Amino acid sequence: MPFHIERNDLTRMRVDAIVNAANPSLLGGGGVDGAIHRAAGPRLLRACRKLGGCETGQAKLTKGYDLPAKYVIHTVGPVWCGGERNEEALLAACYRNSLALALEHGCNSVAFPLISAGAYGVPKDLALAVAVREIGRFLLEHELDVTLVVFDADSYRLSSVLFSAVQAYVDERFVEAAPQRNEASLLHQKQMAMDAMVGAALPTPPQKPRRAREKTFCAAAEECAAPSLLPDSAQSLDDRLRSLDESFSQMLLRKIDEKGMTDAACYKKANVDRKLFSKIRSDPHYRPSKQTAIAFAIALELPLDEARDLLMKAGFALSRSNRFDVIIEYFISSGNYNIFEINETLFAFDQSLLGA
Repeated sequence: MPFHIERNDLTRMRVDAIVNAANPSLLGGGGVDGAIHRAAGPRLLRACRKLGGCETGQAKLTKGYDLPAKYVIHTVGPVWCGGERNEEALLAACYRNSLALALEHGCNSVAFPLISAGAYGVPKDLALAVAVREIGRFLLEHELDVTLVVFDADSYRLSSVLFSAVQAYVDERFVEAAPQRNEASLLHQKQMAMDAMVGAALPTPPQKPRRAREKTFCAAAEECAAPSLLPDSAQSLDDRLRSLDESFSQMLLRKIDEKGMTDAACYKKANVDRKLFSKIRSDPHYRPSKQTAIAFAIALELPLDEARDLLMKAGFALSRSNRFDVIIEYFISSGNYNIFEINETLFAFDQSLLGA
């Protein structure tokens, strides 16, 4: 764990294994395949000749030779024929078999291209959806650091339905950040407007000094705005009092227990490394990043109000003037807690990803 998406050159990735979107002969070609053969040097071609080719959906392994990666996993993606020749299932098999081969050879990290999304013609949104789905499923069961490498923005395309839904939600709720105005000043302006409306109809009473009047109205506003601390029952009061001094770490562990989850299930669903989770568990005062805190709210499938509470324990909040926050709010409000799909969307909108 975890799963990353990044723009990079696959041949420069310093990982245990990179995956080559190869042709059935395994003897090199264009695109990613050609780039990997050029970067790895002639020994890669000699090693591939001994493999006797590879069937669509299957995977074979060689050394990385002149590449920074120790291994190259060669897999053959399907050629797009309109979806009538089992292309999606074959593409999914490419990811599953490549990941299994990486695990078999003791790899801790592996980097993929977007298989079959180039010359083989699989629609980019489908190629991306299959990659994210299969890698995500694998990582829920295994410990591995996986990166999906996108060479440029044109090679990465989110589902048009999902992109449109998220964009519409952002357009509706996103508010450009504006300089914050003093709350007391706003209250005074509202009061002055009220005075103007009723002033002509009512006798003018003796006016308090302006400073005293502002103080009076600020106090009244605070009294009205303050949430009631009186609970519905004595038990809810106890719960609230106990939660006052609860740290992020303590609240997280309590929520994991309440959900009946194991630690491993939680940090995997949060796309968080086991070592980081161990730090959080062992330190009651650990302060996570905002992305990590949100990742755990997603893993726990918390409703929006509880997610805000967990974030607050880490010192963060969701804001309508932050696109990242609005996108997170969209997924939580929609009941979609698939962190890999959320990260797929965040990447498409040029936002930071959730997890480690």
